[in-house]
Amino acid sequence: MRSRKSSDKITLDQEDLIPEPKRNQRRWRIAYTAIYFTRLLVSLSKKALVSQTKILRSLSYVAVDVHDDTFQHENKLVSLTNVDQRTLNDIIKEKNLESLNRLGGVIQVATILETDVKDGTREADAAFRRDVFGANRFKKPPSKSFLSFVLEACKDLTIIILLVCAIMSLVFGIKQHGLKNGWYDGGSIIVAVVLVIAVSAISNFKQSKQFEKLSDESRDITVQVVRDGRHNHISIFDVVAGDVVSLKIGDQIPADGLFLHGYSLKVDESSMTGESDHVEVNGSENPFLLSGTKVTDGFGFMLVTSVGMNTAWGEMMSSISRDLDEQTPLQARLNKLTSYIGKVGLTVAILVLAVMMIRYFTGNTRDDNGRKEYYGSKTKVSDVLDSVVSIIAAAVTIVVVAIPEGLPLAVTLTLAYSMKKMMKDNAMVRKLSACETMGSATTICTDKTGTLTLNQMKVTEFCLGKETIEDNTEIESEVYQLLQEGVALNTTGIVNKAHANLVPEIIGSPTEKAILSWAVMDLGMDINETKGKCEIIHVETFNSEKKRSGVLMRKNSEKAIHTHWKGAAEMILAMCSNYYVRNGELRDLNEEEKVQFGAIIQSMAAKSLRCIAFAHKKVVEENSQASAKLEENGMTFMGLVGLKDPCRIGVKTAVESCKNAGVNVTMITGDNMHTARAIAIECGILTPEQEMKNGAVVEGVQFRNYSPEERMAKIDHIQVMARSSPFDKLLMVQCLKKKGHVVAVTGDGTNDAPALKEADIGLSMGIQGTEVAKESSDIVILDDNFTSVVTVLRWGRCVYNNIQKFIQFQLTVNVAALVINFVAAVSSGKIPLTAVQLLWVNLIMDTLGALALATEQPTNDLMTRPPVGRSEPLITKIMWRNLLAQALYQVTILLTLQFKGRAIFGVDEEVKNTLIFNTFVLCQVFNEFNARKMEKMNIFKGIHKNKLFLAIIGITITLQVLMVELLKKFASTERLNWQQWGACIAIAVLSWPIGCLVKCIPVYCKRTQSH
Repeated sequence: MRSRKSSDKITLDQEDLIPEPKRNQRRWRIAYTAIYFTRLLVSLSKKALVSQTKILRSLSYVAVDVHDDTFQHENKLVSLTNVDQRTLNDIIKEKNLESLNRLGGVIQVATILETDVKDGTREADAAFRRDVFGANRFKKPPSKSFLSFVLEACKDLTIIILLVCAIMSLVFGIKQHGLKNGWYDGGSIIVAVVLVIAVSAISNFKQSKQFEKLSDESRDITVQVVRDGRHNHISIFDVVAGDVVSLKIGDQIPADGLFLHGYSLKVDESSMTGESDHVEVNGSENPFLLSGTKVTDGFGFMLVTSVGMNTAWGEMMSSISRDLDEQTPLQARLNKLTSYIGKVGLTVAILVLAVMMIRYFTGNTRDDNGRKEYYGSKTKVSDVLDSVVSIIAAAVTIVVVAIPEGLPLAVTLTLAYSMKKMMKDNAMVRKLSACETMGSATTICTDKTGTLTLNQMKVTEFCLGKETIEDNTEIESEVYQLLQEGVALNTTGIVNKAHANLVPEIIGSPTEKAILSWAVMDLGMDINETKGKCEIIHVETFNSEKKRSGVLMRKNSEKAIHTHWKGAAEMILAMCSNYYVRNGELRDLNEEEKVQFGAIIQSMAAKSLRCIAFAHKKVVEENSQASAKLEENGMTFMGLVGLKDPCRIGVKTAVESCKNAGVNVTMITGDNMHTARAIAIECGILTPEQEMKNGAVVEGVQFRNYSPEERMAKIDHIQVMARSSPFDKLLMVQCLKKKGHVVAVTGDGTNDAPALKEADIGLSMGIQGTEVAKESSDIVILDDNFTSVVTVLRWGRCVYNNIQKFIQFQLTVNVAALVINFVAAVSSGKIPLTAVQLLWVNLIMDTLGALALATEQPTNDLMTRPPVGRSEPLITKIMWRNLLAQALYQVTILLTLQFKGRAIFGVDEEVKNTLIFNTFVLCQVFNEFNARKMEKMNIFKGIHKNKLFLAIIGITITLQVLMVELLKKFASTERLNWQQWGACIAIAVLSWPIGCLVKCIPVYCKRTQSH
């Protein structure tokens, strides 16, 4: 760009993007050329000497004719470094058409960027272009450091209370017992708190990293570019300036650029402008395309001018990061539960504090030697402070044990673990809440093509007139040519160049690929030759409402205008008034004939074939003015092809699994009723008995014409909706939700976006799904397979079930510890479990417990029970039954040890307290097994599959042995002998038979649970 003042008005000509070459650049190129020729001359002279060729001495120079395309191309590429990117970026961002025209238009910009508008860039130049113009990536805001997670963990109210208590205990302990022995209590609490903070920070940090990785994967989409004349699918991150990108409905525009050529291209720019209107893009008035916007209609090709941070979207994205702190509904419910339990604990702690203070200051407490601790004014102030601090510490301990710190961690671990596993099972979770909600799904509305079927279409039947054609050579030449034109011109698919002896590479949607493959292989069509003989005037792209696409064209040697339509057979048939037969004869298509053709279409559909028909009309131009409107009446029926799309292996089993789980599967498809019915029966969605019922199979138009009352009455009985529009799909989802269903919807098209957003869980397809559909969904099914949808359902139920298991386990610990400490404090003024011991039980061990129970794999049992209702309580009656039984047993045993332990075992106070602590911990270890199966008697079923669970049990027991036997001062414990260990284990093991007996007690529940 020529140098100018910032206030100068921008004036551009064709040279404006290439400033005068700098002197050093010119010198560099001259030097490069000189070195190249010198080395060439040296190599020639060496060859001459080796071959002993005589050189004429009369010549004082050697003339060499050098023509090196590579060298010239490299010189051109070097000129790319002179392109003024800033000015080019501004033209696109500001949509300055006047400045673009001064440059010479889009074609001149392509020339400046060394791009062939037809064949694109060279694959070999991609790395150089990336170096010059930058990569197509956005700079993300810096991710949170590990230290920030540590600071967040320190802000927890419980941690703050514990730290205050620890500091007070440390100060008064050192004052009372000296530095050597006085730091144990306070120091132990501090060590325990540090461990808790470390565990919490590490867990949250790892989860954050996992979500960031997931965010990167969700942004990595595939785009179609033209390089070296071939159409290739590449990552959006690999797009470079100068690339020619192919755009179709549903695509996200990967970078800023200019419209090259195409038809009816409309773009949703709401992500940039906030306006919901779709903007038409064309070569004359608005050729500007902005990164991050979505194609809503038509197709075309764009020239990429700016990538990554140089785009308008890049500037916005740099300041936006994905919300990694998303809170799911279950997490919100658990936070309320935690808060409620915390309030109960605080109330109990205040009561304990009041009772113990009253007991102390009324002289009802005694020390270890049996002497009164308080003698009124005779008691030293330091002794009073020591006693008050120990009482406050006891009250704080009650608060610590009451707050279920492990619950939020259990949810975090469960969601993080399940997301990682679901990724391996071909499901990428975009919204955490979907993991939980999917477990409650009562209805799945699924697409047919690609989800229930393989989406590998192939033309298996071809009818011309009323005959099925086996040998295409018998078709009359004019009809043959019209069929080739109808396929070659009316398509968004592409046939890549190939050698004559190689099978051509076909790119496009499965339907387009199947028809193009049939035309190339069976009709012998040369798509480039056919296109070269014609001029396309107007294109009407495929519309999900009309279910057809059309093209208006003129042959180079004619003045007549031809219209070609292609689409759903019955839609095309309705437009026609005559038809061709094999020998080229044209016959009238009256109502009787249409019925016969309808029967042919129906018979093909009954064989689960998708029927696509072709129609043509020739109109002579009036006054040499070509109309841009396509004819829709009086067409000639050209023929009919049947496309077979086989069902996926395992779909029938997956559908059956859904039905056993109480989840209804409804198929919504654009195919006609007969094809839809045949596929539904083949997949097991529709049984012969259901088929006979009136209303099991409906068409979209029929459904939308029902009255609201009729729709609500019939909605539960509809299994298949054929010939549906996107509005019909949305209407069905709304009706199902209104009826109380939790609805999951699968979709792959741009028009599915409203239904995906409206559904409780939107599932988009990772292969055939458009970027608009993926953006609107909660989960992306990476292999487009219905079996993966069922896998997501299993994982959703597993997440909810695992969290319920942990809640039962955690609350058993809390209830037992709270009751024991409260009763002991009120009755004797002494608390058997110290702050450090309760920290170990409630935080460290529960963290391990959360990890053990949160990583339970989905089982087949999960798919044999009805879905969880929207309003069902988090803690069910079955959970209360199990929880209270175990807590009651633990409280009874431990209070017996508290009051009679010394007499039973003949031990002192310290050993008795260690026995209580050891028995309490071992009871939790064995109760962890009970928590695995909340309803089943066999608590060991499938335990060998969860290696992590067994490892955690082993680690917990090992750490407990260390706490009791080695860390005596840290944990305030005494060593136990073998008999005492045996007694502790025997008491803990009894929780297993008690658990089995309790499960025999019937509990009335609205639904039968199987865990």
